[in-house]
Amino acid sequence: MKAYIFSVLYCILPIFFFGCKSNETDLRQTISLDGEWAIAKTGGELPGEYASKVPVPGLADLAAPAIDTTGARYTEGWYWYQRKFDLANMDFDKIILKIRKAKYHTKVYINGKFAGENFYCFTPSYFDIKPFLLPAGQTDEIVVGVGCRPQLPDTIPSGNDFEKIKYIPGIYDQVEIICSNKPYINNIQCVPDVVNQKLRVVAEIETDSPNGLALTYRVNEAASGKTVASQKITPKTTSENGFIIADFEIDMKDTKLWTPESPFLYELTLSTGKDAQSVKFGMRSFRFDPEKKIALLNEKPYYMLGTNVCIFRFFEDPDRGSLPWNRQWVTILHERFKDMHWNTMRYCIGFPPERWYEVCDSLGIMLQDEYPYWGDNQSKPNVKAPQLAEEYRRWMRERWNHPSVVIWDGQNESITDETGKAIQAVRGLDLSDRPWENGWSAPQSETDVCESHPYLYVKYMDKNTNEPKEGYKKEFFGVIRRPGNDALERLPKEKKDAGVTFDNPLLINEYSWLWLNRDGSTTTLTDRLYDVLWNGKNLTPQQRFEIQDRRLAELTEYWRAHRRAVGVLHFCGLGYSRAKDPRGQTSDNFTDIRNLTYEPAFYKYVKPAFAPVGLMVDTWEKEYAGGSKINVPVFVINDSGQPFNQEIQLSITLDGKVVSTYKKEVNVKPYEVLTIAFEVDIPGKAGNYLMKAEYTLNGENVFSLRDIPVK
Repeated sequence: MKAYIFSVLYCILPIFFFGCKSNETDLRQTISLDGEWAIAKTGGELPGEYASKVPVPGLADLAAPAIDTTGARYTEGWYWYQRKFDLANMDFDKIILKIRKAKYHTKVYINGKFAGENFYCFTPSYFDIKPFLLPAGQTDEIVVGVGCRPQLPDTIPSGNDFEKIKYIPGIYDQVEIICSNKPYINNIQCVPDVVNQKLRVVAEIETDSPNGLALTYRVNEAASGKTVASQKITPKTTSENGFIIADFEIDMKDTKLWTPESPFLYELTLSTGKDAQSVKFGMRSFRFDPEKKIALLNEKPYYMLGTNVCIFRFFEDPDRGSLPWNRQWVTILHERFKDMHWNTMRYCIGFPPERWYEVCDSLGIMLQDEYPYWGDNQSKPNVKAPQLAEEYRRWMRERWNHPSVVIWDGQNESITDETGKAIQAVRGLDLSDRPWENGWSAPQSETDVCESHPYLYVKYMDKNTNEPKEGYKKEFFGVIRRPGNDALERLPKEKKDAGVTFDNPLLINEYSWLWLNRDGSTTTLTDRLYDVLWNGKNLTPQQRFEIQDRRLAELTEYWRAHRRAVGVLHFCGLGYSRAKDPRGQTSDNFTDIRNLTYEPAFYKYVKPAFAPVGLMVDTWEKEYAGGSKINVPVFVINDSGQPFNQEIQLSITLDGKVVSTYKKEVNVKPYEVLTIAFEVDIPGKAGNYLMKAEYTLNGENVFSLRDIPVK
């Protein structure tokens, strides 16, 4: 299998300039070092030999032959990656090694000489390697060492996750060498202004001749290559931290906006005459209205529907292999997400490889990009705001041109002042002024959003809790509730006593507590839940899946219908599945992760619950009196920007046979929720009936189901 991975996914070639990727001016040359590297493990010293091979990007557990045991927990030692490369030309001012992401603690040696180190684990490392290179045409050696998480200084964020067991080291994103001359473009920030149809460009440039800096820019449509703007300019500049900052605007008349429904991309190429850099961007704005409590995409209401990806949990999934670095698999994964009517994702407690962000840009998925901080104030209490702010800064600079990234998320479910201080230290760097989210700590602006994790079913983890007489559905859904389990509810007592409060928009980005492993077994967090409510030990895997997915659809409908949040994100679209000891706490909803096959009941029931125009049958009784008449409200939830004119049908069936049918025409305005009432006759004969509200549009049947037990 590993031989197959190496032969199919990675190019094993020496690196010459014919292997580089250049822009059309050939002013900057970027040389990929991705592929097969040698690897060895030591206690800390450089290895004497390398007996295994490993793909880059990837993780150390992909080494062949393996250099760790199957049950390794990666608590000590250093993993040394080694390869050779040739540079045919050394006549450059700048020769920079960029390692996009590696963990934990990165050290670099070039030709046996120490070239530098980076303690941060989730953002790029840059090393000036020109002083260490051999003359042009000779073969150079690069050695990259990565350590284990427990060896990090206690001041460095390490990506704590209470539901993980393995923190696998590795170079888990691309590696490249950048060759160019001064004036050298160190960073570009694209700042779209969709209202005035302009693009602000802020470029950070290293130069020895700052006066009269001349730049040439060109903006193309990314897909067609059509040029929409180009000009040679001498912009106004300022000086900052040893760099020249060029700040100018480009007219973008008749601009095409980026949305999940139409993810239109542009490409900006900026040249100094000695260096050139190209970046893709989208013309889009995103913010939250603090008064109306809605999201605004390009200044129009937008309801966020989606899921989560826990990439660092997936890294320890037994079936992971090299899938996260397989370009085709990554694309298909996100296409599967789009097929669920999901327009938004949270990259949860960790950053995937850069390629994943590019896929979201091109397919049209908005991202809440969450920095991997969960309870680090407990596991690493010496992680303070200055260290967090520094890596936040690096993170933002790497990601701020992605139109898919709409929310910076500083942490998950943590109560600490440090992340808020770090957010305040860096938020001004993002000239697009994206909103932030600060976990269970206080939001740092009224325009920021708060995460809400309304896990209603969690109460059944308590061994003393049993289902109430009226039934768990009536208890949960018979009232309109604030989602909660958020920063306001989690305020420490001393802050509440001091009068601290806020009323920020809420984003539900976790909410089920119904998880089943991919084989249909319960997780450590759901064992008791299924036993108490559904006699889980006597159920087949298929029966458990049916319960999980029907209940998940009900939750989704409920949170959407009552509009108490700016969005609803399922947890989770991708994670681990650990059915064997040590068992996992959560899981995703695939049955075949390699082929990305959804569990059938999940696709059947949950996809309609996320339809742009959703339905909710609002009746929740544990049983119904035979022969009675009841009023059944049906919510029609129009989260789209188009009016919805359609017939809604409500039917009652028994064993698949229709007992009664009711129909009503509805007209629902964009972004509104309409409630229609049906007078329904409950059948007189006892039985387990099913009520279904539905419509069919463009070949898709959208429905809401309720069990109607008649006694």
